Amino acid sequence: MMISIIVPVFNEEESLSDLYLEITENISSYGEWEIIFIDDGSSDKSKDNIIDIISKDSKVKLISFYRNFGKSAALSEGFKHSKGDIIITMDADLQDDPAEIPNLINKINKGFDLVSGWKKVRHDPWTKTFPSKIFNFVTRILTGVKIHDFNCGLKAYRSSVIKTIEIFGGRHRYIPALAGQKNFSVSEIIVNHRARKFGTTKYGGSRLFHGFFDLLTILFLNKYTQHPLHFFGFIGLTSFSFGTIIEFIVLYYKFSLGEPFSKHIALLLLGVVLLFIGIQFFSIGLLGEMMARYSQRKEDRVKEIISN
Repeated sequence: MMISIIVPVFNEEESLSDLYLEITENISSYGEWEIIFIDDGSSDKSKDNIIDIISKDSKVKLISFYRNFGKSAALSEGFKHSKGDIIITMDADLQDDPAEIPNLINKINKGFDLVSGWKKVRHDPWTKTFPSKIFNFVTRILTGVKIHDFNCGLKAYRSSVIKTIEIFGGRHRYIPALAGQKNFSVSEIIVNHRARKFGTTKYGGSRLFHGFFDLLTILFLNKYTQHPLHFFGFIGLTSFSFGTIIEFIVLYYKFSLGEPFSKHIALLLLGVVLLFIGIQFFSIGLLGEMMARYSQRKEDRVKEIISN
């Protein structure tokens, strides 16, 4: 059984040596393993520190980005280059405890496809914990995936999961929901969460709003990715139908009751607007159907891959 450990890194130079030692302590009992660090455009010495680790351990690999692309991009590239049967993801700031790795693997071996960590006791300020509670509650209700901590960086996956789901933008927050949509079995375990030892948090208050829009995107794409016309066409048909009915009413007033168009100009204009809106939504739906048939070219993110 091959174990892959994927660690996105952004300006965490002080924690990397300790993190590497803790990870190796907890996976040394497994026959085959690898550690993949993804340097997400760090401006400090994170990349140099990882290269130093690689010079001493051939099981460590570095994927270096041209610039900061975000955690979703980092995880996506890590998934792409991992060779493990079981993949573990964790943050680089030492708040995720590598001692939980065997517990995650044991839970996976009980038959689950994805196991998420649950930071039941968090050592973070309320400015992070309170929005997180709101985020997790809303996501749990809307997606139907019954776990407590969607955004915990400490997770374990079977390789079949990472080959199936696609993450970009801010979708890393919703990996359990994406897996649930694909009918993979999702579970969680309580994990130890530690106070930050080095550096500062990369968390920003705007992430809550970004996460809300990402959730709407996921819910929409899950249902309408292959047939966007079903969504936009319904809106277009409804608008066009109301516009047509209104125009017939205006014509009735004109030709049956002899009333001039000027008397019902507002109703006439409303009908015209609804007709145009209907046509526009039909057009958007048709364009969406055409775009759904072609995969978009992705921007090249990787500057270099370094291994020993």
